[in-house]
Order: sequence, then structure tokens, then C-alpha cells
Amino acid sequence: MTAVTRDEAPVVFTGEGVEVRTQEMGGGMTVLYMRADQGMDLGPALKGLPDDLCQCPHWGFLTKGRIKLTTKDGEETYEAGQVFYWGPGHSPQALEDSEFFDFSPTEQLTGTLDHVTAQAQQE
Repeated sequence: MTAVTRDEAPVVFTGEGVEVRTQEMGGGMTVLYMRADQGMDLGPALKGLPDDLCQCPHWGFLTKGRIKLTTKDGEETYEAGQVFYWGPGHSPQALEDSEFFDFSPTEQLTGTLDHVTAQAQQE
């Protein structure tokens, strides 16, 4: 069994109004904790991925704020208190100071976070 609090999970990315912490949970899944300031837009950091969108699926819970998710099919807004599934092909933007946690396949999440980190280092 594995258990971790947000504060125990190591920071894997910080900057541009966002903090990301992750912890591998076993079974090929990782928990991701994200804190995002109002106005944070991951779109620019996703440039270069297929369709310039995150291709990793996420199952999670928005604990604070509102997130606008852009996909090839349009936009949808999520609010604190909602459970969500974000399938491959999305880009999040914080409409308010927001926090959420999700579970994602470790291999896909690691690839996405590596890309986002590399993009941030180029700026």
C-alpha cells in the first residue's frame, strides 16, 4: 500500500503560476497534485505535443477554483467539488486560483511533464 499527502509528494515542476507534485502509487499510476494561479495557461508549454495538447488521461477531483479545459472539440469549465476525467487531447487554464489532484498513467504523465519542463526551460 502507498499513501501520500500533497505536502509529502515531491515537487516536479514549479513556475509561471503553477506547482506540480507527483508520487508514483503503483499499478502504473501516479497521483499528481497541482496548484495553479488564476490566469495560468498550460497551452504554451504543451506546444510540440500532438495537436499541441496534453495526451495523458487524468481522473481527478478539483478541490478549489475553476479550470477551463480546451480540446479539439471545444471548451468545458470545471468547478471546485467536481470529479473529472480529462481524456487525451486537452489544455487546462485556471480561471481562478485552483487546486486539484488526479491519477494518471505514470509513463504518459512522465513524458508530458518532461516536455512541459523542457518548454519552460527554453523560455
